[in-house]
Amino acid sequence: MSSVEKPSNKGQAWFCTTGLPSDIVVEVDDMSFHLHKFPLMSKSRKLFNLITQQESNQTNSIQPQQQQHEQDEIDEEEIVEEQCHVTFTGFPGGSEAFETAVKLCYGVKIELSSSNVVSLRCAGEFLEMTEDYSEDNLISKTERFLSQKVFKSIKDSIKTLKSCEGLIPLAETLGITQRCIDSIVTKASSIDPALFGWPINEAGANNDQCSTSKQVLWNGIDPSTRRKCVNAIMNEDYWFEDLTLLRFPLFKELISAMRSAELNHEIIEICVMHYAKKYIPGVSRSIRKPLPLTSSISSSYTEAEQKELLETLVSNLPLEKSSKPSTATRFLFGLLRTANILNASEACRDALEKKIALQIEEATLDDLLIPSYSYLNETLYDVDCVDRILSHFLESLDSRNAADEDGNDDSAVTSPALMIVGKLIDGYLSEIASDTNLKPDKFYNFAISLPDQARLFDDGLYRAIDVYLKAHPMVSESEREKICGILQCEKLTLEACTHAAQNERLPLRAVVQVLFFEQLQLRHAIAGTLMAAEAAAVEPERHLAAALEEEDDNDREGLGLELGLELDAAPHVQEGNNTWRSAVRDNQVLRLDMDSMRTRVHQLERECSSMKKVIEKIDKSGLHGGAGGGWRASLGRKFGCKFKTQVCDSHESNVVDTRKTRHQQQRQHHLHHE
Repeated sequence: MSSVEKPSNKGQAWFCTTGLPSDIVVEVDDMSFHLHKFPLMSKSRKLFNLITQQESNQTNSIQPQQQQHEQDEIDEEEIVEEQCHVTFTGFPGGSEAFETAVKLCYGVKIELSSSNVVSLRCAGEFLEMTEDYSEDNLISKTERFLSQKVFKSIKDSIKTLKSCEGLIPLAETLGITQRCIDSIVTKASSIDPALFGWPINEAGANNDQCSTSKQVLWNGIDPSTRRKCVNAIMNEDYWFEDLTLLRFPLFKELISAMRSAELNHEIIEICVMHYAKKYIPGVSRSIRKPLPLTSSISSSYTEAEQKELLETLVSNLPLEKSSKPSTATRFLFGLLRTANILNASEACRDALEKKIALQIEEATLDDLLIPSYSYLNETLYDVDCVDRILSHFLESLDSRNAADEDGNDDSAVTSPALMIVGKLIDGYLSEIASDTNLKPDKFYNFAISLPDQARLFDDGLYRAIDVYLKAHPMVSESEREKICGILQCEKLTLEACTHAAQNERLPLRAVVQVLFFEQLQLRHAIAGTLMAAEAAAVEPERHLAAALEEEDDNDREGLGLELGLELDAAPHVQEGNNTWRSAVRDNQVLRLDMDSMRTRVHQLERECSSMKKVIEKIDKSGLHGGAGGGWRASLGRKFGCKFKTQVCDSHESNVVDTRKTRHQQQRQHHLHHE
């Protein structure tokens, strides 16, 4: 029968071309289906009841007409054979679902998919096409397809859940929505993110090893089997994008189910990230190739809807640190910028700041440069926001150190994250220092927020202070001294010390401290050189003594040897004597160099003490608060030189000349002696 029936769609009317005239018309939406009663009544209990009721009504209305009007037999047959008319309003799945159900009634094979199975299941429920009424009916077919095909795949479950959106009342009543969500959560829980880090031997890495029977096993699992598992997981990766097709109510219900099932927080975070990137504008601003569909979809939402969407997504973000901090950190900063633009709730912004603080070491300087969108902030960038993030980071670091049983204060010193954040904050200070609206107190408080262990060197902090003093020339002397007091001069490199000693923007006290610690660095360098020279002088003596002792032993053991053997040992003794003389000469030259450097250090100490006395006199006379370079000019007049730091430059040529002259004299004396 199915081979004879050929349904055709003509405009707004649907006909079944079986060669028999239709005796029933069913209207669904704007479509009229011209069908036959018997196939419909054999599969649908609802249609059977409606058709039977209409036929009984028609029979009751015909009998009075036959008594009052005696018509011809032909007219009576036309009345009896009048077509039935059924109208369905709000049919689940619309005319397409009804058409598929009609095909099943006529015995035509129907194709089920993850996109139409829900509408057909609801249509079967609406038409009462149960298994009790007819074998292999629509409800049993769709239920079997759901359990055997849809719920076996996470992608098919998502597509089926998407198709439930237009059938929400009935789909929820039948439990299809919840079953789809449970299937997605179950399949997602079986995906272990740690599997992506398996130590798999690639097939083409080593052909010789692959050809042998000995293959690398991991926990007793064959590599080929593991590779198939990973490929399957990678193919399932696209289901994150499929989730973005869901409407927000269903997506929120799915995320809530994932959290209730204690699903891996990494999977939940990836789902939220994909959804936010598609529907919240500005989140993917750093991506090189943004999706063109994103802007059109996000623009369809009003500002209030975007705000509600953002706050809900943030509330569903896991509190743990992200598995991919570099990618997640950029995404979180994008959410934070959008939250500031949309004026999101304080709880939403605080949650984002705490989440960012857990992985701020993965942030870049561009991430920290958050524009200030509030009229209350005078600065170009939101310094208060970064300050709060830094405070949350330090609190989490302290809590981790306290939780560690073996942790102590030294753990903070060796913390790589703290060192990275310290360098990042110094760069941020240099960027915001040029803002003319940045107050000295805010700059000072933000600069001292990091502990001393965060900076191995203070060169970055010195650069930020120099930029700030250059951009704020009207800062008072007391504020300059307060800001420069942040610096630890012992942490400045020699290049930074040289620049600071010649920096006219620094206050006098800071310059004196720089000179003092520069002198200390010089003394430490000299002390290290002396120790190295002494070690170099002792080493040849030790080798020479060992050689002489060995020579004496050989002489005592070789008393009975021939004279030729003794003559062969004589050149070795002469070679040892030459080595000793060379070591003595080098030691004398080093001592001359050290004497010259020691003399230079004494001169610097005398100059420093004289400068301190002059500075004390200037402080007492009240000349230290003068603008410009007055104190430098007075020092120049007092000492007759420019205020510049040099390290052993004045005696460098003398040391070289002395070394050369000493070598020449020793060489001439040696030749004359020979």
